[in-house]
Amino acid sequence: MVYWRVDAGSTTPAPSSARRGVSFDSGGRVHRATEITSLITEIPYRMALAGGWIDQPFVSKLNPTPPGSMVVVGLEPTFRYMDRCGMATSSREVAGKLWNGKLPDRDPNELMRELYAAENKGKSEPSGSQDMAGLIYPGVNRLDYDYNFEGGYFPVHVESNNDPDVARWLEDVIHMVPVAQRPEGYNPLGQKNLDPSWIRRLGETGKQCFGAIVRKDSRALGASMNECMKCWEMILPHTVRHPTITVDLAGILSCYQSRYAGAMYSGCGGGYLYVVSGEPVPGGVRVKVRYSRKNG
Repeated sequence: MVYWRVDAGSTTPAPSSARRGVSFDSGGRVHRATEITSLITEIPYRMALAGGWIDQPFVSKLNPTPPGSMVVVGLEPTFRYMDRCGMATSSREVAGKLWNGKLPDRDPNELMRELYAAENKGKSEPSGSQDMAGLIYPGVNRLDYDYNFEGGYFPVHVESNNDPDVARWLEDVIHMVPVAQRPEGYNPLGQKNLDPSWIRRLGETGKQCFGAIVRKDSRALGASMNECMKCWEMILPHTVRHPTITVDLAGILSCYQSRYAGAMYSGCGGGYLYVVSGEPVPGGVRVKVRYSRKNG
């Protein structure tokens, strides 16, 4: 609780003005807390869960049972997430410059495409649209990708859940453990084993993940994340094993998966480890899900 100084020898619970960021030092001088969004902008972050890579056309075109799905979750910018950790920080930086630090109140599909065009202009290897969708769409979202729809660059359908109870539940069971930033010189695409059967399984993990979250089923959520990591290792082995990676990402992952309902990395090459647990996880950071209140 924030306390408000009345005199030199006593304190009393702060009035609402103090809880909004006003504090007093021992001399009675007023200080106003700096809002973190004034430093890092109001652009949301996003969490990518099971199904990642299915948003890339070179993957989705080999899916024998389209659409394949992945899950992204909008996050409030309550603190600065590290760069090179799979948190779409490069896309977020482009969004901040494009929209002056705040998302416009416009159709999210339109904004996703606008941001995709801005970030990938002139790039030979464009980033997937799940980064943009995750930053823009509030709540928990299942993105469905089919190569037959616009070449697989954008989702053919977005299924969104903005139930505040679901958001609060997810906040309670997801713990982010910082492990290691993606190293310089790292490229996850050096080895590709694009087996259609594994790509099909990858696309199914997104459906399983979304269903588990909506049902508030932590065991099923963890299972979908574990399955996704297995698919990553089979399809793109360099996601966790690469000459530039000096941390035993695979070993750390296995350790957490054996002790908790499930775990997966926030991105290829490391970053944060998402751990599913109903109890606190040592070193774990909690998230705040951003959801739409328009229908609440």
